[in-house]
Amino acid sequence: MMIEQRLSHERGSADHGWLKARFSFSFAHYWDPEQIGFSDLLVINDDQIAASKGFGTHPHKNIEIFTYILEGALEHKDSMGNGSVIKAGDIQLMSAGSGITHSEFNPSNSHKTHSLQIWVMSNTENTQPNYQQHSLSPEEKRGKLKLIISPDGEENSLYIRQNIRIYSGLFDAREQAIFTIPENRYVYLHVAKGSLIVNDLVFNAGDGARIRHERQLTFSHGDNAEILLFDMRPVESNYPYA
Repeated sequence: MMIEQRLSHERGSADHGWLKARFSFSFAHYWDPEQIGFSDLLVINDDQIAASKGFGTHPHKNIEIFTYILEGALEHKDSMGNGSVIKAGDIQLMSAGSGITHSEFNPSNSHKTHSLQIWVMSNTENTQPNYQQHSLSPEEKRGKLKLIISPDGEENSLYIRQNIRIYSGLFDAREQAIFTIPENRYVYLHVAKGSLIVNDLVFNAGDGARIRHERQLTFSHGDNAEILLFDMRPVESNYPYA
């Protein structure tokens, strides 16, 4: 049994003034050969974007791009003709397929945006790009793990082109949940906000963990905790850029 913690301060970082980012895995100018994704999970970027700033139009191809808003909002436009503002509690999933371009900006002129951008390796190549967006109420995630992304769209989750299931949960005070790990699967845990205890280990905001060969995970003693859990194939890395 193994839970391999990686604490928040151990992540990579970048400070561009308008953008302050922390990288759970190798990304852009941050390179660590020990941190090049886990299974089909390639990127978890923890971004704080200044008011009225953002990412100009840029391309993606053959990647699943998942955006999770923690605070504020992002205005999104893409080459598929989609345009929307995604707010705290919203999730967005783009399957880049044969190729897309998109932009993301903080529409507020006074408040920062705090978001996670997550990349998952697609299990298909050069397919038709696709866009999905969904809003979740806090009650749907409160004290439990809510399935938000899956390969078959079950339980009203968003459909992803990979053998991965992604869950979100909120935990505070006496709330507790148990996640039974399916046989022959790996799990990655990311704590987006707050703190909690997982199998007697303390996790704080920004901490993560590779989890192999565990039977179940118990989440308890939350203090305004918000987490993401990734249930994945038992391969070490599908990183395509090494």
